[in-house]
Amino acid sequence: MARDAFTGGVEPGGLWNQNDIRILICYVLNSVDAPLSREDIGELLQQKALANYFEAGGALGALEGLGHIAVEDGLCLIRDTGREIARTLGDTLPLSVREKALEAALVLLARARVERENRVEIEEGEKGFQVRCHISGGELDLMTVSLYVPDRPQAELVRRNFHKDPEGAYRLLLSFLTGDRAYAKEWFEG
Repeated sequence: MARDAFTGGVEPGGLWNQNDIRILICYVLNSVDAPLSREDIGELLQQKALANYFEAGGALGALEGLGHIAVEDGLCLIRDTGREIARTLGDTLPLSVREKALEAALVLLARARVERENRVEIEEGEKGFQVRCHISGGELDLMTVSLYVPDRPQAELVRRNFHKDPEGAYRLLLSFLTGDRAYAKEWFEG
């Protein structure tokens, strides 16, 4: 197929055709069956070097304009025509591209779930920031940790690191507070 898309940032095996990029977006949205933000879609295509950033944005705009996706509250939702595109044309994309895109989308959705279930609140005070990390057990908070940091960058660093492994934070704190060092040792060795 002819190359009609910018290729900057796209690795060999990525997509260099506008229609293929549109098909891939429909394929991902149909496969994960969950809404994704424009930023998330762009991130997963960039993370795996599957499509040029600008081409991905253009493809999203075209899909929305054609009615294949809808954007509601900042989230892209696939419509019936987009699902049909994914079902009929998804197999025309290289298997490696489909697998990479789905892997990135599932990681992204898992990260979003972790962030939704384990909240971090950052509150600015007179001399810094209070950061509250809520470790969730589903319906209730298992533990809430509150700490002071002097500036916004450090508060954001705490947020990012907490969201990387809230279970690890819970295990380490519980191990320390109960004196059960073996519980923490398992985390360090795992």
